[in-house]
Amino acid sequence: MSLYGMLRTGVSGMNAQSNKLGTIADNIGNSGTAGYKRASTEFSSLLLGTTGGQYNSGAVNTSVRYAISQQGAPNYTTSRTDMMIQGNGFFMVEDASGQPFLTRAGNFTVDGSTGNLVNAAGYVLQGYDITNGPAQINLNSTAGMVPINLSAAKFDAVPSTAGSFSANLPTSAAVVPAAQLPSANLATSTYSAKSSITTYDNLGNAVVLDIYLSNTGGTPAAWEMAVYNRANAAAGGGFPYAGGPLTTTTLNFNANGNLNIGTGAGQTRSPMAPFTIPGGQPFSFDISNMTNLNAAYTPTDPKANGNAASLIDNVTIDDDGVVSALDPSGQKRPLFQIPLATVPSADMLEPGAGNVFQVTAASGNIQIGIPNQGGTGYIVSSATEQSNVDMATELTDMIVAQRDYTANSKVVQTGSELLDVLMNLKR
Repeated sequence: MSLYGMLRTGVSGMNAQSNKLGTIADNIGNSGTAGYKRASTEFSSLLLGTTGGQYNSGAVNTSVRYAISQQGAPNYTTSRTDMMIQGNGFFMVEDASGQPFLTRAGNFTVDGSTGNLVNAAGYVLQGYDITNGPAQINLNSTAGMVPINLSAAKFDAVPSTAGSFSANLPTSAAVVPAAQLPSANLATSTYSAKSSITTYDNLGNAVVLDIYLSNTGGTPAAWEMAVYNRANAAAGGGFPYAGGPLTTTTLNFNANGNLNIGTGAGQTRSPMAPFTIPGGQPFSFDISNMTNLNAAYTPTDPKANGNAASLIDNVTIDDDGVVSALDPSGQKRPLFQIPLATVPSADMLEPGAGNVFQVTAASGNIQIGIPNQGGTGYIVSSATEQSNVDMATELTDMIVAQRDYTANSKVVQTGSELLDVLMNLKR
């Protein structure tokens, strides 16, 4: 046995324990870092050949492994732009130079200078712009991705093109004489029921539609539906309007009180033809759920699409990664699709500064998909993923590494003393 080999083995052991203490220090230091993945030092022996009964001491090799695939516990917050991935997958982010990375750190905030969503390390979240349609995803490339940017101060004005209106028209309603129907637009016009609904023109101006419903009699019952632009109403509201009705249609009901649908025998109702919103677009009104029953006039679920130009009040992030803007009235509009990337072997990714990872040959290539589809996890808004560091384990490992380091130093110390004895033989 070589005394020098003994010294080298002891130094090798001290270096190995130093590496282990280094990973323990990193783990403890990052125990509060969102999305941090625990590092561990693995030892392997390096043995030298033994000849003639003489043992040659070897050394200890170390390698660092990362528990990247191990899920951290959730940490719930009050920020809607904080995100946690529950299950497999990584956020796609970029640094200032445009280099793509993977990360599990979802503590994103809006950068005041650019409007981009950035995490605590300054990496910009990437996704797909879906304001004009669904995301066109490239399965193995970041092509087509853009920064998730919330700097837009307002919605674009979206004109109304479709809506719906349903109501029960009471059978007890008095018949309105033909000369006094709303379609005549006279000061003496009357009606059985009235409702209003708001639509929007091309510039985002509100256009209120006054809907008049009048019992015209007959067996089965028939009703007239006339739609006016409230802006044309007489002083104080109502008839006569400055312009005629935007549309008029006849509602024919069967013996069961349901609106007739179709063109067969006895099916006399034609679909309500689209009409044009003043200053806006052709508008289709779905009135197929109208009824004529012995009950009070009961309008239900009146609605129309479109919206005025308005400030963004807040954002929502769904579990499938769709980022939507909300205006003060609660109108919701999808803006971006956040994808998730997966790799065959997540634990073989290469960590980088800022809690990011890069693909390696051992990890395999990325595959990009929609959250909660194809084996990816889903996104939890207003939460971040805690580090997967267990403090009790780290402190225990620290004690063991300290003892082992001390023991290896004793080997070096003993080897040095034996060399002193050897040197003293010559004196």
